[in-house]
Amino acid sequence: MFQLSDFDYVLPSGLIAQYPAYRRGSSRLFVINRPTRRFEHHRFFDIVNFLSKGDLLVLNDTKVLRARLLGRRHSGGKVEVLLLAPQDKSYRRYRALIKPLSRLRKDEELLFDKGFSCRLTDPKEKIVEFQDARGPEVMEKIGLLPLPPYIERSPTLLDRRRYQTVFAKNEGAVAAPTAGLHFSKGLLVRLKEKGVEAAALTLHVNYATFSPVRSQDIRGHHMMPEYYEIPGETVARVRQAKKNRKRVVAVGTTVCKALEGRASDILADGGAFDLRGESRLFIYPTFSFKVVDSLITNFHLPRTSLLMLVSAFAGGDLISEAYREAVLKKYRFYSYGDVMLIV
Repeated sequence: MFQLSDFDYVLPSGLIAQYPAYRRGSSRLFVINRPTRRFEHHRFFDIVNFLSKGDLLVLNDTKVLRARLLGRRHSGGKVEVLLLAPQDKSYRRYRALIKPLSRLRKDEELLFDKGFSCRLTDPKEKIVEFQDARGPEVMEKIGLLPLPPYIERSPTLLDRRRYQTVFAKNEGAVAAPTAGLHFSKGLLVRLKEKGVEAAALTLHVNYATFSPVRSQDIRGHHMMPEYYEIPGETVARVRQAKKNRKRVVAVGTTVCKALEGRASDILADGGAFDLRGESRLFIYPTFSFKVVDSLITNFHLPRTSLLMLVSAFAGGDLISEAYREAVLKKYRFYSYGDVMLIV
């Protein structure tokens, strides 16, 4: 149950989606019914048939930054900088992933297009500092969307639209909350007309979401922090849905982590206040879910905390069986791939 090898599986490389489905909502939908342990196969736009009046969809409205910068050294060697998090309110100092970090010197200047530059001020902590500009300006002018490493191509104009959700508004993520990518504006309207409610929170997805767990006993794994904000209005609506015995449907693992991490505050009596902080919640089998009743989620990489979360939610044996069936039926996997609904 706690061994890393329990969360491994073999995936043919041809099933890793390199592009999004031709339109939002057209991806395949793999439905897992936990009580009956049965599977159904549909299209995502059929999700309307699986949700009921009064159910509450909770969405993550984070927006992906164009945080990937391609540059060069004074010697001409190529460098790549992925900005992860600002270190102060000046938005000049950032923690970053840098390639090739081992070849760079402390305080070395890195050059980018349009005259931008930064210095590697702290190689150990991977801190860079921009010279004559702020990070948001640099990203707006020359930044690329940080597509996941398993998408083996350069980003295009299509990705600027399709690697964001239609409800994205709060900038800060360096990876998309992928379950939300399947919703079109039209589908959200259909759900509203049926009486399905929607609320939003923000969790800025960290690039570490793609990193495999390395502890052979997964209980030794430590999560990287991810900043979140849950508005008081969303707290109140989740609380009301639970009191009315309506389902809270988390759109993605990020929403699930944010809600479950503040479950005691959300379910408490009294006023509903904004909740914010950094989530380090690691959800793995034996976790007791208190808020989330159903989960919409993409197919996840092996040996990752995301796969452990869905295994905790649906049961490891059931998820393993579902993934085997998805491979046999040639579902598309990962960020631009198909999607699961676990009820």
